[in-house]
Amino acid sequence: MDFTLIVVLVIVLALIFDFTNGFHDTANAMATPIATGAMRPKVAVTVAAILNLVGAFLSTEVARTVSSGIIREGQDGIQITPAFIFAGLIGAIVWNLITWLLGLPSSSSHALFGGLIGAAIVGIGIHSVDFNEVVNKVILPAIIAPLIAGLVAYAATKLAYAITRRELGKPDGRGGFRYAQIFSSSLVALSHGTNDAQKTMGVITLTLIAAGLQPAGSGPELWVVVACALAIAIGTYTGGWRIISTLGKGLTEVKPAQGFAAETSTAAAILASSHLGFALSTTQVASGSVIGSGLGRRGSKVRWRTAGRIALGWVLTLPAAAIMGAITAAIAQFGIVGVVIDAVAGALVIAGIFLWSRRKSKPVTVGINEIDGAGRVVKIRKTPRKPPRKDRKKVAL
Repeated sequence: MDFTLIVVLVIVLALIFDFTNGFHDTANAMATPIATGAMRPKVAVTVAAILNLVGAFLSTEVARTVSSGIIREGQDGIQITPAFIFAGLIGAIVWNLITWLLGLPSSSSHALFGGLIGAAIVGIGIHSVDFNEVVNKVILPAIIAPLIAGLVAYAATKLAYAITRRELGKPDGRGGFRYAQIFSSSLVALSHGTNDAQKTMGVITLTLIAAGLQPAGSGPELWVVVACALAIAIGTYTGGWRIISTLGKGLTEVKPAQGFAAETSTAAAILASSHLGFALSTTQVASGSVIGSGLGRRGSKVRWRTAGRIALGWVLTLPAAAIMGAITAAIAQFGIVGVVIDAVAGALVIAGIFLWSRRKSKPVTVGINEIDGAGRVVKIRKTPRKPPRKDRKKVAL
């Protein structure tokens, strides 16, 4: 197999991963505005796709973190080959689809990082990974950003409910938040493009550097930015139609004021992190915001067992994907034969997962299930509405 052909295969596989990322994460931006009636499904999906495309052009800091931060490419003589990057991508995609099939909470971003780290450790050695960068730019943001987004969403929901408190005989005025969600959900879609599309840009840039086609430490070329922006936008548009089929059936009840608070805090956290080069999981940040906004409602209570299950799924993703990447990298060490085995095995697993998912009676929609699961962490006590004053007098009689 020609060396150039391996580079092309890695680029194609990275763009497929980018497509699946957009396919998965449409729900992060558009689940709540469609559920609350703020936007019509077709309009929401189209807007999300366009803003993902635009967002991908706004920054390249996260791409630099992936291409020259996590893996010490070009430092101290370390040289990762495109074959090992290919193996890492296969491992990440396989793990991503396994969790998709099982409905387990996971992060596409952490699956990607785990796959690359596992492949680099097996292919070159543990010294090839900059663990300080992994902790500072991946692990700590994964813990801190959802917490901050949740606290902001909690405070914003409390404020929104306090300002629009219902007075006797008058409407509460919260209906306006339904239209404000058009703005807030659009911000989430824009921020998703600024962070998630860049991860694929970083992988492709790392491949070009490893192949000697680009100098070490350089950022993504324009054609890489355009290709990744288009891939995530098309994935977002395609994934939206699958999401529409289940909206309103399984999504936790979210009030417009909650949705606006959650979406605004999610977008703010992701946009700030993208500017700083932090590689976040959009789903984790969105889930943290949904939980925070739920706690901001009166009479709310945390279901700790549910929260623990979600957190466990998130924690397992990085090491599990690293193991998958390590296995595929071990096979890739056999040269061309190993790369072919990885490609064939990966294709068979992906096809098997797809066929198995078609046999299920219920459609698999991880984006919805994860956000819905985050919403279910918070239990809202439903209080019966008091009858009007005249009716209460009749009851008393």
